[in-house]
Amino acid sequence: MGNKEVMIVVNYTENAFSLDELCEACQISPNFIGDLIEYEIICPEGETPEEWVFDMIQLQRVKTVLRLQHDLEVNLAGAAVVLDLMDELERLRAKAELLERYILK
Repeated sequence: MGNKEVMIVVNYTENAFSLDELCEACQISPNFIGDLIEYEIICPEGETPEEWVFDMIQLQRVKTVLRLQHDLEVNLAGAAVVLDLMDELERLRAKAELLERYILK
């Protein structure tokens, strides 16, 4: 049989998610979220799990980690490195775009 792909459809009316909402949206456990926080992959606002609030960027980072694990079998340490490199690439692209605008004026 071929590979089955699961599609998650969630209606995002808010820009912030509680721990339970994030877990439900990504179909993951609170323990997995704790692991992501430990590896500094995501950083919620709030002191305790009951107070944690996650934004859309955190949601996207969780989804990226899940894809890296599923598609490439990357562990959390590797996913953290990949996300750091992706963030750095985005910063460099923004700087390059700014320089291009300045030079072409």
